[in-house]
Amino acid sequence: MAKHTILTADRPTGKLHLGHYLGSLKNRVRLQNSGEYDNFIMIADMQALTDNARNPQKIQASLIEVMLDYLAVGLNPSKSTIFVQSQIPALNELTMYYLDLVTLARLKRNPTVKTEIKQKGFGESVPAGFLTYPVSQAADITAFKADTVPVGDDQEPMLEQSREIVRSFNSIYRTNVLVEPKGLFPQKGHGRLPGLDGNAKMSKSLNNAIYLSDEPEVLHQKIMRMYTDPKHIHVADPGQIEGNIVFEYLDIFATDQAEVTSLKQQYQAGGLGDVKVKRYLEEVLNAVLTPIQKERKHYSQDIGEVYRMLQKGSLHANEVANQTLQEVRAAIGVNYFDNK
Repeated sequence: MAKHTILTADRPTGKLHLGHYLGSLKNRVRLQNSGEYDNFIMIADMQALTDNARNPQKIQASLIEVMLDYLAVGLNPSKSTIFVQSQIPALNELTMYYLDLVTLARLKRNPTVKTEIKQKGFGESVPAGFLTYPVSQAADITAFKADTVPVGDDQEPMLEQSREIVRSFNSIYRTNVLVEPKGLFPQKGHGRLPGLDGNAKMSKSLNNAIYLSDEPEVLHQKIMRMYTDPKHIHVADPGQIEGNIVFEYLDIFATDQAEVTSLKQQYQAGGLGDVKVKRYLEEVLNAVLTPIQKERKHYSQDIGEVYRMLQKGSLHANEVANQTLQEVRAAIGVNYFDNK
């Protein structure tokens, strides 16, 4: 039975955090180790440059940090092809061909892009590369003939745009070269992790994240300023569980849910302070992060070897993408000098 092919990616704009771990990384390791998939994992530096073009140093510095986080959580270059987007020239050529199949009006209607443009405050100064990155994303997916793409619910419009491009290409050029991707969505309870401030999303840009590399002292400081129940002023006061980020984290990460239930009952009845609950959460998160940080420190002792891993993965990804590109050229008819 043929394996399915999966493509996942992260933008290198800083270290990865618990939100990445819960929403993506943990599942990637599970899929990798299942043996049921050919895994391609892309560090999307070109996509990151669409809104960081004037600060390339940020991307350069983050590249190795993302790779260290990958290795630390258990992503294995011998089981997954981990590569750098900018090192695969075929992706750029595929993007150019696909741009001719998409209208500007369609790109502007993409709800995910519209939301991100608003969040980033571009106004009328939207970089063309940012507006067209759904097309670049389609190139990334189709270059490796990925039929499965793990995404969050908010990314479904991006995946649908890729499917539209695949259908248009295969129809216009009377071929089946490109594979139509399907989304693999998070299981219930494995979606978006709220930020420390109570914001619906943990985010680097919102400065409300716990990073996988946060040392215990840093973790302690962050947990102690986490959003809880603003009306729970005194220990004796009854507290609210709903919307209390500390308990949301305990629901997700604590292995002893009986203890969490007991803490909830005490908190709601009154007599349990925020500090005690936060200290318990600190123990829970340290248990999650300590083994990850141990692995990260191990790999960080030989950065040269980490770069070699990335280079090897990029060389393999390049071979696969070039094969798809040759098939695309042949379908369009721009392979003028082949066999001449």
